Amino acid sequence: METKLFLKDELKKINQWEQDQKDLWFWEKIGRLPFKILDKLTPNFVHKKLGQLLDELGGYIQTGGQYLVKEQNILEKFKEDGTIPTLEQVAHAPLETMDRVCDEIITSRVTFAQYQGATTGIGGVFTLAIDIPTLLGLALKTLQEIAIAYGYNPKEKKERLFIVKCLQFTAADIVGKKAILEQLTSFSNDHQQVFSQLQGWREVIMTFRDQYGWKKLFQFVPIVGIIFGAMFNKSFIEDIAKTGKMLYRKRRILEKLAQLETGV
Repeated sequence: METKLFLKDELKKINQWEQDQKDLWFWEKIGRLPFKILDKLTPNFVHKKLGQLLDELGGYIQTGGQYLVKEQNILEKFKEDGTIPTLEQVAHAPLETMDRVCDEIITSRVTFAQYQGATTGIGGVFTLAIDIPTLLGLALKTLQEIAIAYGYNPKEKKERLFIVKCLQFTAADIVGKKAILEQLTSFSNDHQQVFSQLQGWREVIMTFRDQYGWKKLFQFVPIVGIIFGAMFNKSFIEDIAKTGKMLYRKRRILEKLAQLETGV
């Protein structure tokens, strides 16, 4: 079992990461401008298709739909002596083991995102409508797998909400990041309040879209889009995965500390 000192030291590292996230990069300040140009250049059929696919994602919080992952695939990574643990048992696994499995997931998903970005980059604007919702789906699945790695069940509505907040955090500006961190501070005890503060899935999508636009501008050029598609998709999933790992890791550390305090 981890000592209280070890857990508190790890918590300090996460708190430092949170503080670092509040620094606003220059490209975040100008992120919306290129998308306005991109939006005007995008053919109507792309807008229509994109809208349909994004609407499909809208039901994720309520049901999970086709985006729910198979937890068995992640639980097998915790297998010892031929025995696959339950999700409840994973919740009591050493933090080091959870981190190892999480890092394996991140490496696999980032590699997949890079290849996927290169593939859709071949067609430039004609594959842009496919790339955006596909990348969102990959982000959701990555966060769900990270949730399982730290012993949380993404099939539960409150965890799907937490995952959406992780996605929103990654795309948010400095003000948004601060607000989301404050919301998540009391998540375990009052996730219903956090749910009321989420003004619909569309808000998350639009925030993501604004950040996404200028980075994908070069993907409008066939072939050249291969390089930029691969670079952006890799970077985006890395950011998403890092956010998921830090925020889920923080929850697990706080719960472990609470158990040490109460002796449970």
